[in-house]
Amino acid sequence: MEPNKAHIILDRFNETIDKWIDSLDNYTLEMLCRQPHAGSWSLGQVYVHIIEDTTWFAEQVRTCLLTPANREKEMHENARVLFRNNEFPDTQLTGPSTGVTMRQPETREELLHGLTAIKDKVNQLYFASDPSVSTGKTQHPGLQFFNAVEWLQFAEMHMRHHFRQKKRIDDKLFLDQGGKS
Repeated sequence: MEPNKAHIILDRFNETIDKWIDSLDNYTLEMLCRQPHAGSWSLGQVYVHIIEDTTWFAEQVRTCLLTPANREKEMHENARVLFRNNEFPDTQLTGPSTGVTMRQPETREELLHGLTAIKDKVNQLYFASDPSVSTGKTQHPGLQFFNAVEWLQFAEMHMRHHFRQKKRIDDKLFLDQGGKS
């Protein structure tokens, strides 16, 4: 992979996580914990999910940078489509983590700290080694094997995918408050 492409993906990752960070200023803890519908996640739960998953994705990046293991393994064809389109499909996805009861955040600061810690970790990993020449891969639970740059791209696509969910929750939150959506 060419170094420029890896850096573009890092820039996109930083832009997307910054949008999540900056958006926190728009909510009180009560708003973050309000579920728009019975059985649906609150925005705070979406943030917790993003932090937990992206932390795991960053650990995969780190592992790929440290070892050449699994370099001959390939991603699933469904993953190829995601990467080719550079986005998840515009549908509400189900998977291992969607049926899980997600905890509510305790504070806005917890969410801010979690996101900034991930951003710092990913940037430190990126600049400590050259991910464009890394050959190691680790296994995604359903999409097979990704290298370090692919994990970074997947993390960004995952966060961006949740903007759709955020918009649905925002529409309900701000409608309930008499504001505009």
